[in-house]
Amino acid sequence: MNTREWIEKLVGFNTISSESNLELIDYIAAYLKEEGIEPTLIYNDEKTKANLFATVGPNVPGGIVLSGHTDVVPIEGQKWSSDPFTVREAEGKLFGRGTADMKSFIAIVLASLPKMKDANLKLPIHFAFSYDEEVGCLGVQSMVKHMADHVAPPRLVVVGEPTSMQVAAAHKGQHVSKTKIVGREAHSSRPDDGVNAVVVAAQLIQFITEMAEEARILGARDEAFDPPYTSFNIGPISGGSAFNIISNTCEFDWEFRPVPNDDPSAILDKYNRYLHDVVEVKIKEKFPECSVENEVWAYLPPLKADPGSDGEALALKLANKNETTVVAFGTEGGHFQSIDFPVVVCGPGDIAQAHKPDEFISLEQVEAGEKFIERVIEVMC
Repeated sequence: MNTREWIEKLVGFNTISSESNLELIDYIAAYLKEEGIEPTLIYNDEKTKANLFATVGPNVPGGIVLSGHTDVVPIEGQKWSSDPFTVREAEGKLFGRGTADMKSFIAIVLASLPKMKDANLKLPIHFAFSYDEEVGCLGVQSMVKHMADHVAPPRLVVVGEPTSMQVAAAHKGQHVSKTKIVGREAHSSRPDDGVNAVVVAAQLIQFITEMAEEARILGARDEAFDPPYTSFNIGPISGGSAFNIISNTCEFDWEFRPVPNDDPSAILDKYNRYLHDVVEVKIKEKFPECSVENEVWAYLPPLKADPGSDGEALALKLANKNETTVVAFGTEGGHFQSIDFPVVVCGPGDIAQAHKPDEFISLEQVEAGEKFIERVIEVMC
């Protein structure tokens, strides 16, 4: 299949993160086997999802890893002009869930496989396709462990997230937590008989808000980013059962995105000290069965490439660019960097179109991505 056909095929698989990606992975695996490439599948514990890793050419040092995630974000609550899982072309654009983020990159890679095989590669091109990137980069963590043990050190990892084919050498990290409060239920007319978990959550959220303001004014900065400081956000919150019942449970998600030179452990330590030494102590003094806990359930390391490094120079050559940029969104790049693989983020499409109804990629960007992979093949020869 050509690139357009591969985009249509991949978009046609519903791989929203809440669903299995195995149908898509099995399809790609079967295609690779037909082409004489033996893939490795790395499953989650439940065997409902899998990463796919494969190597074209000899497994020797100096290769290039082409990395992409197979999951997409939900469509619920979004008003689409057409079926999100059927590619529609209009005005030089391909519309569909995942066209920008980031199935078109994977499609370009797969459509280029015959050219890779015909090129008599002297250095390898590795495929690294993951699951559950959109919900905390969960899949890639087991894949990088496999790669650290079985892959000759590459010259470069290209994470093909949509950057309009600019070479991004850095992005912020991300830590996502869930705070859970157990209070004590009582009639709302007798407040001293209970501990309102929603009120406790509000107190903790206020503390996070204060940490955010402190980070904005006094915290670590990197002027390459917008905003140039570590940012915070409060996500979903739930608690309580009725207006006249003192709420006995409440939980909320929150995140912070540190600039690469910030210390995330210091931020978490500060929050946990306040949570346990101030808030929890106070409610336990009143009723010992009350509790507060915080769990980090998703972690995304920041990406910070070495300026002027060989990997960065190669990426600029492949993309036909003179300088690097940074991106505000997070990627799996930091996980690859954690095993000392040089990483950049560079892929077709515009992140501004991702996660939205009527997501699209321009045909011009698809063509630019194809030319990028052609240059990858050239270099590996």
